[in-house]
Amino acid sequence: MGTKLKFAGLLTLGAIAGALTTIQVQAIARSSYGPLPLEEMQQLAAVFGMVKNDYVEPVDEKKLITDAIGGMVAGLDPHSVYFDKKTFKEFREGTTGKFVGVGIEIGMEDGLVKVQTPIEGSPAFRAGIKSGDLITKIDDTAVKGLGMDQAVKKMRGEPATKVVLTIYRKSESRSFPVTIVREEIHVQSVRAKLIEPGYAWLRVSQFQDRTTEDFARKLDEMYKQDPNIKGLVLDLRNDPGGLLEGAVALSAAFLPSDAVVVTTNGQIPDSKATYRASPDNYMHRMGHDPLKKLPAALKKVPMIVLVNEGSASASEIVAGALQDHKRALIMGAQTFGKGSVQTVRPLTPETALKITTARYYTPGGRSIQAKGIVPDVWLDETAEGNVFAALRTREADLEKHLVNGNEKGGEVKDEAREKAREEARKKLEEQYAKSKETPKPLPEFGSTEDFQLAQALNRLKGQPVMVSKTMTERKAEADTE
Repeated sequence: MGTKLKFAGLLTLGAIAGALTTIQVQAIARSSYGPLPLEEMQQLAAVFGMVKNDYVEPVDEKKLITDAIGGMVAGLDPHSVYFDKKTFKEFREGTTGKFVGVGIEIGMEDGLVKVQTPIEGSPAFRAGIKSGDLITKIDDTAVKGLGMDQAVKKMRGEPATKVVLTIYRKSESRSFPVTIVREEIHVQSVRAKLIEPGYAWLRVSQFQDRTTEDFARKLDEMYKQDPNIKGLVLDLRNDPGGLLEGAVALSAAFLPSDAVVVTTNGQIPDSKATYRASPDNYMHRMGHDPLKKLPAALKKVPMIVLVNEGSASASEIVAGALQDHKRALIMGAQTFGKGSVQTVRPLTPETALKITTARYYTPGGRSIQAKGIVPDVWLDETAEGNVFAALRTREADLEKHLVNGNEKGGEVKDEAREKAREEARKKLEEQYAKSKETPKPLPEFGSTEDFQLAQALNRLKGQPVMVSKTMTERKAEADTE
């Protein structure tokens, strides 16, 4: 059991792919939904009455209603969901990039919370917490045995409240407590740096409200440092998606004006749309065009896009658009395969419905639903091969996932893939149980040990690339019934 927990912790960041979805937000729901099925509504009312009156103990009427709504929506697909007060608040925090906490990006290592990086300017950053620090206790609660979600909840809280983190710093072989006062944190979803003269790396970890503006600012800063950038790596690995407008804007930065980025198609007229690389299609929230002042050279700079199994939704839109227009070479692994669009419709000021309203298609008309973007060049995770790729869940593994828009019939459960994933998990668990060592985490994206980034840089320079010899395309499964 302990070994399984170690693997779960190491895979958590990749496993969130698809949890965030390509979304649009509609402030006003449609006013008319046509006639309701009278017989079925009467049956629903009868069941409500029976449960309320006959159940062994009193039940909360409001909870019965919300549970009924939740069950109705949950039966549709993996990405449609009813948001109650708590989950709607958490969802908005995810899309705005704002939350109250200490300000660290985290992973798991040997059952402990590992600080990937403190967010610049955050309380944790000011308190001197460093990358690589391990958190062993949160207040009086030992971290060992907690899931990542549980640890995150304990570190978050109300503004101006205190939390005590017990830190173990390997480099100094010591543990010490740090008292931090929580405050509102603004997450930077874009990181960028010059890898070396002439070559830039730009990472987008999620598509949030401010992603387009942060993206434009980071690019502007890099071009000021080096006006003669010869190659750019756009890193979308483990980017679970987010706002549709952000994906359109990011694509527009590199594509000719008015080029098609993505099309959508669904049941209602609003879901049938074509999004192009023009300001009118992405600047609604901002009221201005952050890309306007970017250098013209950006449209033609040689470019690599890095993706993996954790790249989902909005990041797949960007990769698909740049691939179809032959604007960039896609390197890495086949992506998550979430090719649907969700619309968020508020029900009350504190609750909402997130419902799948469309499939999206790349400029070439491809649906990547339950399939993903197939890279032009396949890369392993490390020079030694793939450690965790086989274990990651993808769209096709999810119950009730939508059919692929280009396939006849629907997808069926891929039993062979499930079996292979379970075998890979057992093999790794047995291997590390014998050696009594924790699986070594993958290097941080953008670091000097980042194998895939090094291969992307080699490609930009015209140097040899270590292409994967084992990875192959995963097809969208056809219905066998």
